[in-house]
Amino acid sequence: MMARTGFQIAAAMAAVLTALPALANVKDGVDAWSRGEFVRAVKEWQKPAAAGDADAQFNLAQAYKLGKGVAPDLTRAEQLYLKAAQQGHLQAADTYGLLLFQSGRREAAMAWLTPSAERGEPRAQYVLAVAHYNGDLAVKDPVRAYALMTRAAAAGLETAKATLTTMDQALPLEQRQQGIALAAELERKSDAQRAAQMASLGLGGRAPSPAPVRPERVTAGADYANPVVIASPGKTPPPASGIGPSPRTAPPAPATASGAWRVQLGAFGVAGNAQALWAKLKANAALGGRQAFYVPAGKLTKLQAGPFSSRAEAHAACAGLGAQACIPVG
Repeated sequence: MMARTGFQIAAAMAAVLTALPALANVKDGVDAWSRGEFVRAVKEWQKPAAAGDADAQFNLAQAYKLGKGVAPDLTRAEQLYLKAAQQGHLQAADTYGLLLFQSGRREAAMAWLTPSAERGEPRAQYVLAVAHYNGDLAVKDPVRAYALMTRAAAAGLETAKATLTTMDQALPLEQRQQGIALAAELERKSDAQRAAQMASLGLGGRAPSPAPVRPERVTAGADYANPVVIASPGKTPPPASGIGPSPRTAPPAPATASGAWRVQLGAFGVAGNAQALWAKLKANAALGGRQAFYVPAGKLTKLQAGPFSSRAEAHAACAGLGAQACIPVG
C-alpha cells in the first residue's frame, strides 16, 4: 500500500515538473518579445498556448493580429483571443469584443463589450455610450450614455472627448448632471468589481501581477470600423482639436482670465458645504487658479468656478477633475 502511495506521489511530482517548462516558456517569450525577437517569442508561446495557457494564447493572438513573428492572421488571432477569454483572461475578452464590433458582428460584440465597459475599459465604454445614445444595440438612455462617455473621456480616449463635447451641446443640463452623478457611481462599482477580482485571486488589497506581456493594445478610435457621429439637429459637431490641452496638464489661468463659461461643481442645501468643497478643489491644476462663485438657487447654493473663455476650455477642466461632479455652464 505504501509503495502504491509512493508511486502516486512520484507521478504527481512528475506531472508538476513537466508542467513547469510551459510556464517558463511564456516568460521566455515575453523576454524575447521585449528584445524584439518576435519569431522566438512566437515559438516559445506555441506549446503552452496549445496546452491551454491563457496568457500564452493571448500573447500569441497579439502576435497574429500585429503580424510580428508570424504572418498576420486575424482569424487565428480571434480564435486565440476567444480561447483565452473563455478562461477568464480579461484583456483577451476586451480585445475579442472589440474585434467582433470592428468586423461588423455588433450584436455579438455587445455581449462582450458590456462587461468590459463595466470593468472600466474605455473603448468599450465609448461603444456602449453611443449605443445607449442612439438606441441602437442598447436601450435608448441619454443619461447612461453621457455617464459612459464621461468615463471614457476621463480615461484619455480622444474619440470620447470629441463626442462628449457634442453631447454637451445636445443634452439639457439636467441630463448632463444626472450623467455626471451616474459616472461617479459606475466608477465606484468598477473599483469594487476589481477589488472582488483581486480577492478571488487571493491578492487582498494588492494589485494583481501584470499579464506576461502586452505587445500592443487595440488602438483607440482607429479600430472602430464604422464610428458613429453624434450630432444634435441644426448643430455642427466641433472638431476634436477644439477640446483644448490635456486636462491633467492644463496651464494655470492668466490673471486676466475672462469669459462667459463656468463649471458647476455641485448644489448644496448648506452653503458651508459648498465652501468646504471649494477649499478641497481650489488648488486642483485642472481649475487653473479660477475663482469660486456661490450662486443662490432657491434653498440651494450652487458652487461654480470660472471664468473660462469657451465651452471646450470648461469641459477640459471638468475632465481633469475625474470623478468629481462637474458640468460646463454658460
